[in-house]
Amino acid sequence: MDPQKEALHRIIATLASKNEELHSFIDTLSHSLRGVQENSSKVILDLDEEFDSLYSVLDEMKASMTNTIKLEQARKMQELQNQHSQSISALESSEELLEFANNALDIKDPEGFTKAAKQIKDRVTMAPAFRLTMKPKATDCMTHLMVDFSQERQMIQSLKFLPVPSAPEVDFSDCLVADNSVTVAWRMPEDSKIEYYILEYRKTNHDGLPRVKDERCWEVVDNIKATEYSLTDLKFDSKYMNFRVRACNKAAAGDYSNPITLETRAFNFSLDSTSSHQNLKVEDGCVEWDSAGGKGQESKIKGKENKGRSGTPSPKRTSVSSRPPSVRGSRDRFTGESYTVLGDTCIDNGQHYWEVKAQKDCKSYSLGVAFRNLGKFDQLGKTNTSWCIHVNNWLQATFAAKHNNKAKTLDMPVPDRIGVYCDFDGGQLLFYNADTKQLLHTFKTKFTQPILPAFMVWCGGLTLFTGLQVPSAVKCFQKTENGLSGSANSLNSVVH
Repeated sequence: MDPQKEALHRIIATLASKNEELHSFIDTLSHSLRGVQENSSKVILDLDEEFDSLYSVLDEMKASMTNTIKLEQARKMQELQNQHSQSISALESSEELLEFANNALDIKDPEGFTKAAKQIKDRVTMAPAFRLTMKPKATDCMTHLMVDFSQERQMIQSLKFLPVPSAPEVDFSDCLVADNSVTVAWRMPEDSKIEYYILEYRKTNHDGLPRVKDERCWEVVDNIKATEYSLTDLKFDSKYMNFRVRACNKAAAGDYSNPITLETRAFNFSLDSTSSHQNLKVEDGCVEWDSAGGKGQESKIKGKENKGRSGTPSPKRTSVSSRPPSVRGSRDRFTGESYTVLGDTCIDNGQHYWEVKAQKDCKSYSLGVAFRNLGKFDQLGKTNTSWCIHVNNWLQATFAAKHNNKAKTLDMPVPDRIGVYCDFDGGQLLFYNADTKQLLHTFKTKFTQPILPAFMVWCGGLTLFTGLQVPSAVKCFQKTENGLSGSANSLNSVVH
């Protein structure tokens, strides 16, 4: 290509990338503008509600305190009114007695005077005026019900918006991605009374800052007490994951931290149903033996062919070799006794790992890798283009590693779940007990062309687990093994 054209292509690619970045940034700004408007309306509404609630409390307190004053007023007035009425009655009685006593002084008859004096004495003794207390039962003082809200007024005048926690700072260097787990660590920029943290994450295939219009939603982990959190047992079916954290106190949740993007690459593939033997049923990462597979379709096809031979060939007749891919009978790339299905993704570099679990009643199965040109009649491990371990639970139980029609018996129990590690560039294929990471067998070779995961099953089924990173235990074992001449559990080979 002309150097100027090549340079122009690079400029175009750079501009296109920058335009995409700008589009994403504009979407972020538009989203933020809408958010500011919506959130401002929300907090104003919340403010109105809080003040209405405060007004309501003040009105209730005023009504209650006013009622207390009125009750005290009524009590005192009742007491004083009673005393007032009693005093008036006593005064009237006393004035009458005084008048009677004055009149008694004018009595000339000694006997009549003595009698009157005795009556006056008796009436004075029983007179209400001498039985009443001359001290008011209530005073007119109401100062005990006065109020001073100066402190409360200062408190109200000092009302402020809630103290919102600062945004945490995610420490990228302390974040770890390993063994299909992600540990995210963060710190607070200042001392704050934090009740808990909220971690949000989502999977993405875009590097860099998270996009507003991403195809996946944020998932939330709430009520985290520490300043780090680990997500475990993840399936890494995306290239990256976005993370962000916010702190919460008793009052409110703070702003999100600046989001970070961590790489979560892993080997993801599915079973290629178009390559499977007609007696295999492939569905959602599982392959099962189907003894009746393809028979119904074959009978239909034979019926059409026989019908076509009786007269003019029908233009709608479908031959075995030209059946559409959607028809199950057409996907019998492997045939005969090669009950095989391949993965749909080639391996042409790097290190990859996946796991397989067999059904408990599976009579025979194999798992490994093969070149793409594996013949449709070829069985795994019986050619120089395939490598596998084989488990046979029918008649005589065997557990062996197979390649190029050679077998090596593996003297160990068959694990419930088997891990497969492929180092394409290093020319190694290793099988592990997926639970204990015990090495089962090692193939050392030189892969001269891309390879595919390969599986064979008869009378049973296999479940495939992908999106797995190379386990740390396997990596450590590989570092230990590097430089050594080989493993006792190995079949060395070079394929040209």
